[in-house]
Amino acid sequence: MAFATRRFVRAASAAAATAAAKKLIVKHVTVIGGGLMGAGIAQVAAATGHTVVLVDQSDEILKKSTKGIEESLKRVAKKKFADKPEAGAEFIEKTLKNLTTSTDAVAVVHSTDLVIEAIVENQEIKNELFKRLDKFAPEHTIFASNTSSLQITQLANSTTRQDRFGGLHFFNPVPMMKLVEVIKTPMTSQKTFESLVDFSKAVGKSPVSCKDTPGFIVNRLLVPYMMEAVRLFERGDASKEDIDVAMKLGAGYPMGPFELLDYVGLDTSKYIIDGWHSLEPNNPLFAPSPLLNKLVEEKKLGKKTGEGFYKYK
Repeated sequence: MAFATRRFVRAASAAAATAAAKKLIVKHVTVIGGGLMGAGIAQVAAATGHTVVLVDQSDEILKKSTKGIEESLKRVAKKKFADKPEAGAEFIEKTLKNLTTSTDAVAVVHSTDLVIEAIVENQEIKNELFKRLDKFAPEHTIFASNTSSLQITQLANSTTRQDRFGGLHFFNPVPMMKLVEVIKTPMTSQKTFESLVDFSKAVGKSPVSCKDTPGFIVNRLLVPYMMEAVRLFERGDASKEDIDVAMKLGAGYPMGPFELLDYVGLDTSKYIIDGWHSLEPNNPLFAPSPLLNKLVEEKKLGKKTGEGFYKYK
């Protein structure tokens, strides 16, 4: 009996070792999209020892992205190495050595372990990107999208690697926000899912897992909350100023819903709610807002345009 038990333990240990050996350890990362999110993801990956290539359409965009990363690293170093400026300078230097840029996504995916897409929230554009990269990336490469509103399953279906495809939803600003939502579709393999969780931890984040449901966890709760605030204002039940004050002082939120809408971008919020409404037209939580639609039509998109629900200098 003892002999049989020992054999069972050895077999179980060997199986665990084999499974661990098969799990992909991400070392080389390609980030597609040099905007705030993409640059932030590239920064935290490079800062934690990963070799990173940041890709966008033009050198001009990438220069702006790199400058933003350098400024962000200086802020991080100043806080992290307050009493050790030399260590802070070394941290910045090492991080930047791990980061390169390119305008040719196809050329750089040949030697990458993980592709993270952080481009415009447009289903067709994302599908076309993944379909193209799928032809050139190695078989072991995992694809992930940073989308906050689109279905990961539909993106995965544009490739032949549905089992090596998942969601990695970071939050803005990436260097500061600790959360990452790791999204597993019905086709995502357990090996891929665990690799994405491990990568999230490796870049210093706290991963939570969620199925491929609209909005995942945070936005599924947050966006309907913001839209209900707009409806409250539309009905004349309360002013936007009082709604913001109420949620900050009564619920302890750092920003009110209208301040948050302006910060996120009214066009982004409209795009999300319109997408969800098309999926579930009878869900009252996903009903469009005439006021939000009007502001977006007038190009009043929030802080980035100088006016949204509030005016900004």
